[in-house]
Amino acid sequence: MPATANLSPDDLQTAPRRVRKERTVRTVLALAASVSVLISVLLVFSLLREAWVFIVGIDWASTWTDGWFPRRGQYDVRTLVVATMITTGIAMAVAGPIGLSAAIYLSEYASTKLRAVVKPVLEILAGIPSVVLGFFALFFIAPELVGRLNEDATAGSLAAAGIGVGLLTIPLVASVSEDAMKAVPIDLREAAAGLGARKAAIAAKVVLPAAISGVVASFIVATARAIGETMVVFIAGGAADSAGYTHSPFEGSLTMTAAMASLASGTDQVKGEGYTFQSLFFVGLLLFIITFVLNIAADRFVRRVREQY
Repeated sequence: MPATANLSPDDLQTAPRRVRKERTVRTVLALAASVSVLISVLLVFSLLREAWVFIVGIDWASTWTDGWFPRRGQYDVRTLVVATMITTGIAMAVAGPIGLSAAIYLSEYASTKLRAVVKPVLEILAGIPSVVLGFFALFFIAPELVGRLNEDATAGSLAAAGIGVGLLTIPLVASVSEDAMKAVPIDLREAAAGLGARKAAIAAKVVLPAAISGVVASFIVATARAIGETMVVFIAGGAADSAGYTHSPFEGSLTMTAAMASLASGTDQVKGEGYTFQSLFFVGLLLFIITFVLNIAADRFVRRVREQY
């Protein structure tokens, strides 16, 4: 008779030392997760506390004026929101087509060896410090590109900042979209090729529709990244710590992140009339809400149109 037939339930139990080790690991991991949640809660609480002081104490007429002049008690949020939307729109107009085209090439056309070289080179762009791209946008993009499109454009402008942010987000669009396309089963490509479809038709009519959830998610994530970018718009946006309202991309203005960075360049310098300090947290709360809504929208869209193979 086999020896295992004589085993009792006690013999099958895990060794006490191993059980203690597993409990210790579980406790440490749970503690790490709890700390991350606690930090997030404290950050949101700090943001809401100061923003609420601004919300209940401000004269809301001062939030719809001719510009963002917080040290003088004028908190025209419209100036910041419009400038943010302009730079984000320009950034996505640059990053969207280029990033998606790069993703299609890497997924459908590039050989394995070429892909192994091109993709890391493309992602190097994501490793370039944003402050470097900010100066590149200010000293090259502004005079050489934007200046030629409009001779009246200022040295620093929303267009230059938007192009710089677009360059920064190209790797994000390309990488996420390429991963989504690579996840499409090879059977779909082979079936389309068996029907006589060429590479371009397979990419446009088979692979791209099948990977649309990942592609759209990459665009939404890149949009949130562009909205939250600070250094490029701070350097190349063409404004200091205040700005008049403008809807022209060829003029300088302040995005929400640039307004916060310029005003909070030193804690002892955040001085002015009324709620100058609290206005930073109010703008931060707006940024938080916008990016949170974008993330929720991306998650719901992906769940709705996701194809599982």
